[in-house]
This record gives sequence, C-alpha cells and structure tokens, in this order.
Amino acid sequence: MARKVFLEALIEPNPPLKPRAVALVIGFAAVVSFAAGVMFALHGAWPVTPFFGLDVALLAWAMRVSVRASRRREYLRLTADALLIERISATGHVRREEINPYWLRVEHDDPELLGAEVALVVHKRRWVVGSFLGAEERARLAEALRQALRDARQALPTE
Repeated sequence: MARKVFLEALIEPNPPLKPRAVALVIGFAAVVSFAAGVMFALHGAWPVTPFFGLDVALLAWAMRVSVRASRRREYLRLTADALLIERISATGHVRREEINPYWLRVEHDDPELLGAEVALVVHKRRWVVGSFLGAEERARLAEALRQALRDARQALPTE
C-alpha cells in the first residue's frame, strides 16, 4: 500500500554563474590586475606586482568553490510515518535520516533575521535544513513544513 506524501521537496542553492561568465569575470580581473601590476612596476614598486596575480588566483579559487558548493542538494519527503531527509553533498555523497514526524516541530523564530535557520526538532535532536536558501525561501519552506506536518498528523488513525 502506497503511503500518502504530504511534502516532497528538493532544496538546492541558487545556480552560480555559467562557466563562460566565470571565465569572463576572471579574465577581466586578470587584465585589470596585469595593467595595475605593470603600472606599479614602472613606478618602481615592483615588489607589489606578485600580489596582483595572487588576487586573481584567489578569485578563481573562490569561484571554483562557489560552483562546487552549488551542487549540494537536500531532499525532504514527509509521510504520516516518517520524514526522510536526504542530503547530497557537492561530491555526491548521500546521507539519509528518517525521523518520526509525530513529535517533530519546525523552528524558524525570526524569519526577518538574516541567517535565521529552519530547524526540525525532536526532543533535543535538531536538523537544520535549507541553510543555503535566502530569508524568503527559508520562511516559505518553514511554513510548508508546518502545514505538511499538520496534515500528516491529521491523517494518523485515531484509536
């Protein structure tokens, strides 16, 4: 017998720049840094010039980390029996957790606060979901989770 699904959500970060746009940004920064480095070298401040290459290397590294981090995913599936949280890391490693939703509550106290987490709490255990979402997206996720939990609890058979 198939269980009724009250919530099914794939949560993913906003997409980064396309590879061509990343190359353009890094290329522009490289040209500007090269020109500034040449200008400093011509004015006798040649020891400064390696730092202009370092800033481009750091920018390229940061862009690569950002693109890699955007591959993370979280999958939530709520039935009356269980909440499945499946976290897929940037490297593809999958971690699954099943939680009994009966005592589960959603904590998202101040949606206007920058960085306010959406946490699923059972007794003293706590799971943060959607940490890479924006404030409005987290508020919508928290409300959708609360509504789905209400619906799932109402669907439980009463004795």
